[in-house]
Amino acid sequence: MDTLKFGDLVGVDKYGNKYYQNNYYFYGKNRWVEYNDKVFFDYDASQVPAEWHNWLHYMTDDPPTTNPRVQYKWMIDHTENFSGTNRQYVPYSTVKQKITQWQPKDGQKIKYNVK
Repeated sequence: MDTLKFGDLVGVDKYGNKYYQNNYYFYGKNRWVEYNDKVFFDYDASQVPAEWHNWLHYMTDDPPTTNPRVQYKWMIDHTENFSGTNRQYVPYSTVKQKITQWQPKDGQKIKYNVK
């Protein structure tokens, strides 16, 4: 992260994120995550799995290391948000666009009025 803190390591998730706690800090500032070194400064809150999100935001007092979440068959693995990257989801559309880009006809030259 970009602040200097010290505390007890509570756990590490399967993505390599490390979770810490120090109860001498103010409530709301005493739990934090250090993201995996591979992401460097490209960390994002969507890189935190749901079970650790619950612990970070005080929805539960027990971290997933001591009280693991129940895994149902319909649950899928956590993925981060890829919006704004080349891996973002772009739906395929069969609807004709309302606005199209102008393309000159073959052999037509563009005239510029430059003074």
